[in-house]
Amino acid sequence: MVIRTLTADDAAVVHSAFLEAFSDYVVPLAPTREQLGEMLTRRGYTPEASAGVFEGERLVAFTLNGVDGEWGYDSGTGVVPSHRRAGLARRVMLESMRLLRERGITRYALEVLEANRGAIALYESLGFIVARGLQCWSLDLRADAAEDTGEPAAVPASDRDIAPSWQNSDASLSRARDRHVTVGGRDGSAIVFPNTGDLPQLVVRRGARRRGVGTRLIHAAATASGKPLRIMNIDERNAGISQFLESAGAIRTVRQLEMIREL
Repeated sequence: MVIRTLTADDAAVVHSAFLEAFSDYVVPLAPTREQLGEMLTRRGYTPEASAGVFEGERLVAFTLNGVDGEWGYDSGTGVVPSHRRAGLARRVMLESMRLLRERGITRYALEVLEANRGAIALYESLGFIVARGLQCWSLDLRADAAEDTGEPAAVPASDRDIAPSWQNSDASLSRARDRHVTVGGRDGSAIVFPNTGDLPQLVVRRGARRRGVGTRLIHAAATASGKPLRIMNIDERNAGISQFLESAGAIRTVRQLEMIREL
């Protein structure tokens, strides 16, 4: 087996290995090649900063890294079932950190399911520390003729209570190729991906809160999507958002930990 830097030409084997590595994951993950490509694009995937272990032509372990400024982000580390418990996850992570340092990256972030104790132990042994807990939600609202919220307007970053997670950041959304819709008006806005129901951002201006703006926005997003909303990786320190989502009927699904390591 050899370990090497990935390239753009590895897209097909990356997809095959991803499906195999996550075939028994706690949360079902079976994206098409196009869906995986979109996910990685949004997360800033940089093959030249990513590592894989190959057995012949077969990719058996990998870390797929995104890069944004001085930050690196682990978009997914996996090992196919037949090659687990052989230290391959550690190998690709160590190689990833070397590649990121060479690019001038100073901080490395990842997210891991709270229930995945083995992965958490690995990351802690590599020097990662827990930065915050992230809660995921599902909200199935009946799409209806939502009240017109007006023409969407940019909401200042100062109106955000807590910084969004990597996949929900402005940089991530700017890289998206999949169609996404912004709904809202001068008092707030929400962004939704109709194909998936992904709701990465919902922001209400500070002076317009507790007036039903958030409720109108989330209904407008559900109408634009036409399917249940997926609200992923919300910083659980923001009690106001949790209370709002619960009152709207959202259901908690899984909890993740954001972990960070200085490089």
